Amino acid sequence: MKTRLTLELADLKAIAAAAEAEALKHQWAVTIAIVDDGGHLLWLQRLDGAPPVSAHIAPAKAHTAALGRRESRVYEEIINGGRYSFLSAPDLRGMLEGGVPILKDGQCLGAVGVSGVKSSEDAQIARAGIAAIGL
Repeated sequence: MKTRLTLELADLKAIAAAAEAEALKHQWAVTIAIVDDGGHLLWLQRLDGAPPVSAHIAPAKAHTAALGRRESRVYEEIINGGRYSFLSAPDLRGMLEGGVPILKDGQCLGAVGVSGVKSSEDAQIARAGIAAIGL
């Protein structure tokens, strides 16, 4: 049997607090989503002023990053590079930058997805959240 790492509630709170702090520092109204390694939603936080649609996009970005074990921007780049058939990939809904996997010792523990500002800024917020748990 193998032992695997998992995110705990304390991790979720730390990630969310750091991501929120990064967003507020720049006055960015976003939604922050955290999922487990199977893409199941564990945390959703919509900051004041965040667009309603961001509450759908952030979890989708996180889901895609967790299942793919890579940043969601990779899929956006594949599609923008002309491989449009990738749009039919099953279960990948958030193929836009802003989903970042939470990786430790080669294992994916989950992912953070952010939506509401420019995609590069969404990813910046997600990375700031993940850094809060030392990854």
